[in-house]
Amino acid sequence: MTVQIAHLYATAMLAIAFFQIALILGAPLGRYTQGGQHEGALPLSGRIIAAVSIPIVLFQGLAILSAAGFPGLGWPVWTGWVAFAVTGVSTVLNWITPSKPERAVWGPIMLVLSAMALVVLTA
Repeated sequence: MTVQIAHLYATAMLAIAFFQIALILGAPLGRYTQGGQHEGALPLSGRIIAAVSIPIVLFQGLAILSAAGFPGLGWPVWTGWVAFAVTGVSTVLNWITPSKPERAVWGPIMLVLSAMALVVLTA
């Protein structure tokens, strides 16, 4: 069961990476990210932030997969805890954002992802 949860977590992180790619390419989703400060497409600075977040979310997915014992990774256990911490901080930030659409979409998603990471790490 732990491996399946880790796979779901990693798949969600991959989906978030694709969301970031969509933001970089100009998708009009500014209300759903970075505090909802921009209606429509993000400006260049927001797109750079989206680009920086891609390797972070991919690291998170791989770290949780490794913590679940996925063959071929073998990363130190602390990387999973770092991934959990980043997910937890993201959860808090998404619940306290001034953007109602961001809070409504990403708050629950990140809460579930935090729980999933914790389950994997404590199993």
